[in-house]
Amino acid sequence: MQVKKNYQALPKAKELRHNMTPHERKLWYLFLRKYPVKIYKQRIIDSFIVDFYCASAKLVIELDGSQHYTEQGQAYDKERSDCLAHYGLEVLRFSNSEIDNQFEAVCEKIHRIIQSRLEG
Repeated sequence: MQVKKNYQALPKAKELRHNMTPHERKLWYLFLRKYPVKIYKQRIIDSFIVDFYCASAKLVIELDGSQHYTEQGQAYDKERSDCLAHYGLEVLRFSNSEIDNQFEAVCEKIHRIIQSRLEG
């Protein structure tokens, strides 16, 4: 299924690209930016802006700060994940703590999942 894009979210997506969180910046500059498969940052999918998106692997990578662990944050994340699944996308979530303390393991998991989705 073709991924839809709500162009009204474009100004916000551009703002988020220029103002990434420290954890997004770390993952982008130390791993994703030069990954051999194209990965986009702050990409619009439907009416959501995802942190990172690998179209060829149909994979969304999200970094979760503290707001994601509230009841409201979890409900919103479920709505997002359900919408993204409608497009056949897998959502991979990491906490900011994982980026800080298990960065190599995070990168290995992203690599493993991208490769498995490209092969399958």
